[in-house]
Amino acid sequence: MPRFFIDEDALRGDEIVITGGDAVHIGRSLRMKTGDEITFCRMGIEYKTVIEKMTSDEVYCKITEQSPSSSEPRLRLSLYQALPKQDKAELIIQKCTELGAAEIVFFLSRRCVSRPDEKSAQKKLIRWQKIAEEAAKQSGRGEIPVIRGILSFDEAVNSFADKDISLFCYENGGQRLSEADISSANTCGVMIGAEGGFDRDEEEKACAAGATPIWLGKRILRCETCPIAVTAIIMNIAGEM
Repeated sequence: MPRFFIDEDALRGDEIVITGGDAVHIGRSLRMKTGDEITFCRMGIEYKTVIEKMTSDEVYCKITEQSPSSSEPRLRLSLYQALPKQDKAELIIQKCTELGAAEIVFFLSRRCVSRPDEKSAQKKLIRWQKIAEEAAKQSGRGEIPVIRGILSFDEAVNSFADKDISLFCYENGGQRLSEADISSANTCGVMIGAEGGFDRDEEEKACAAGATPIWLGKRILRCETCPIAVTAIIMNIAGEM
């Protein structure tokens, strides 16, 4: 069954009204017709609907059932990623969305090479959010992860530290990620470096804010590999895989 994400304006009582590009996609690309079923998602709630009426640019759907999305993890994982070079951020967003991350926050650490100006950063955020939306649709998510940034290191640490458990991935040692106790946590933040990792001063700041240093083993992972692996491991520990 096709799935679409909607905003609050689309909800009209016991009906969902789709306009614009999604309406055109439903009618022309998917060639759907009255009586066909569509699932819509908003903020972790799934709405099962039946198409009642269609025009050239609007689709009217009757809600037949609504329930919390079964595909959303119980653990809300916030991934804090130091900004990598080139288009690596796009791969990170796509794969970590598929794996269940609730939020992906980019920040600048001391060793970041990529440092876009404000105008470029805003363009990136718009594109990144679209990538998250497409990945959420493809993977059957009930919610689109929020993409935030680009924060300073101190801003990221302050935000990251308010989670039930905060993990700081550090190549120079720490607790094994597989041993992290997240069983009672509802929210988890994990901070990952860009090319070159973190320096000692950054590790000390994160730990002073309450983060637990995490070690990922004897092999050094690329900055685009690390967040994907970490997200998968955390979701597995949380019983989501």
